[in-house]
Amino acid sequence: MASPESPSSAPAGSIGAVNLSEMTTLRLGGPADEVVEATTEAELVEAVRDADERGVPVLLVAGGSNLVVSDAGFRGRVVRIATRGITADAEPGDTSCGGAVVRVAAGEEWDAFVAHAVASGWSGVEALSGIPGSVGATPVQNVGAYGQEVAQTIAQVRAWDRVEGRVRTFAASDCDFSYRHSRFKAEPDRFVILEVTFQLPTASLGAPVAYAELARVLGVEVGQRAPAADVRAAVLALRAAKGMVLDAADHDTWSAGSFFTNPVLSAEAAARLPDEAPRFPQPDGTVKTSAAWLIERAGFAKGHSPAGVEGRASLSTKHTLALTNRGSANAEDLLALARAVRDGVEEAFGVRLVNEPVLVGLTL
Repeated sequence: MASPESPSSAPAGSIGAVNLSEMTTLRLGGPADEVVEATTEAELVEAVRDADERGVPVLLVAGGSNLVVSDAGFRGRVVRIATRGITADAEPGDTSCGGAVVRVAAGEEWDAFVAHAVASGWSGVEALSGIPGSVGATPVQNVGAYGQEVAQTIAQVRAWDRVEGRVRTFAASDCDFSYRHSRFKAEPDRFVILEVTFQLPTASLGAPVAYAELARVLGVEVGQRAPAADVRAAVLALRAAKGMVLDAADHDTWSAGSFFTNPVLSAEAAARLPDEAPRFPQPDGTVKTSAAWLIERAGFAKGHSPAGVEGRASLSTKHTLALTNRGSANAEDLLALARAVRDGVEEAFGVRLVNEPVLVGLTL
């Protein structure tokens, strides 16, 4: 690979230097040397390939909802993924077939796709309503909420392999999906997601409700089904109440969503938790517990802000898993808050929380 050099001879779509705080939901991050907006798959591949050939670092950004970017910014090329397109082998509202195969461009807004799926009579993603970000980001984290994960409905992922220099198609079984993880997350600098194909049942009812809180709101039992439109409305209301639906006027939504993943512990480690701690046994014998429960029981209340960052960064006033920018924070303020919470939980329970957002130019 060529030695690093400053971006030059920028491809079509280059919009020059941009402050990354304008491209992330946390509204944090310094300047990038160059931003290239890719509106087609060919532009996306070329923008990345050109930078790789010249040894220029690349940062991929779409919705910016899962990034914490350094105040120093990014020395290299930011490729903003703005590809669009949803195609299906079934007409919206057609329930005569067994399901719809739906191909979605990586740059499509995730929640807009969910809304489209529900309106079209395609079920299986309705409980993932309100999640910010792009479709192409969802396989990387195996995005999930309220009892659903994208791994349950993804059929294929098409990606540009930066190592082999070619487009590859991965069946779901080859994506190594697990809790908030995939092969794409395991090799973060290798793959550029181009398109995600979903296999969605055609039905007015959503998938069986798998989350107790959502079931209570819908008035059904866990495992029962409800109209997909009702599930979407209920999830949006639940997320809004927790500050998890983007609203520029609400600083509780100036976040990257849940900042820490729920810890997955060995049976022995889980047994050392207090008796009242949540425990969710997993098929492989491990036990998942609640990061929010640990945070709150370690003494971090909603709205908590440690010494030195008061008024700039705090836990959400609605949900302790969200770390928020109150309007004047910088990235170091947010990391100071994250470290305080992580270290406090580890001291109280011996469990070390792991960040879910991607840190760019930062170390927690």
